[in-house]
Amino acid sequence: MNALLVAKRDLSSYLGSMSAYVIIAALLLMNGLFFHAWALGRGSARYSHEVLEDFFYLNWGFAVATAVLLTMRCFADEASQGTETLLRTSVVSDGAVVVGKWLAAMGMVTLFVGLTVYMPALIFVNGKVSPTHVAVGYSGVLLGGAAASAIGVFCSALFRNQIASGIVAGVLAVYMSVLAWIVAEIVTSPFSEVAAYTALFNQHFVPFMEGRFALSSAVYHVSLTTFFLLSAAHVLHSRRWE
Repeated sequence: MNALLVAKRDLSSYLGSMSAYVIIAALLLMNGLFFHAWALGRGSARYSHEVLEDFFYLNWGFAVATAVLLTMRCFADEASQGTETLLRTSVVSDGAVVVGKWLAAMGMVTLFVGLTVYMPALIFVNGKVSPTHVAVGYSGVLLGGAAASAIGVFCSALFRNQIASGIVAGVLAVYMSVLAWIVAEIVTSPFSEVAAYTALFNQHFVPFMEGRFALSSAVYHVSLTTFFLLSAAHVLHSRRWE
């Protein structure tokens, strides 16, 4: 219940902030432009499911970017506005604070993802795709957004400066999105298997992008999200004694 109170407070802060609308509007614009130019705008004829896969390829990246940009300020703002002391001395547990802030961020990520539904709907104008493929793809996008939001919350708890938290969260997101797979191709076994498993996009989102719900990948997303939320709670707890 306390986590929901924190989530309501932070969600109201997001909705009352012009920066959140600017971030979402800018990323929606870029997502739409890339979708039109890259997924719909190719000269050769393509199957509808291929266009849908390209949409989810783009949508996943923009959803992760939305999560990182929104969460970089969630704890940093508390420090800049002088309300960090209230959090430290409140009866709300550190875990409830972290979960509440993550839920608020996920509310905004879900809003962003929901506003993109017109893009796959355009595919139905001249083609046909399975509604199940759409549902599975969107579930993968939300799982990626959940993991990225947890990473952002952790980095924001770790650094009092939102620029620093945003940079570190962005680096972690880029590593798990792109660099982990590149590292896996370079290093030798068994490190290559470990690096490949941490590749959030290549290893764990591609099945969702193709319309296949992979339980192991869903578990990985949930485990990664839980790990970073627990780490953020640990950081907050340690700061109570500073």
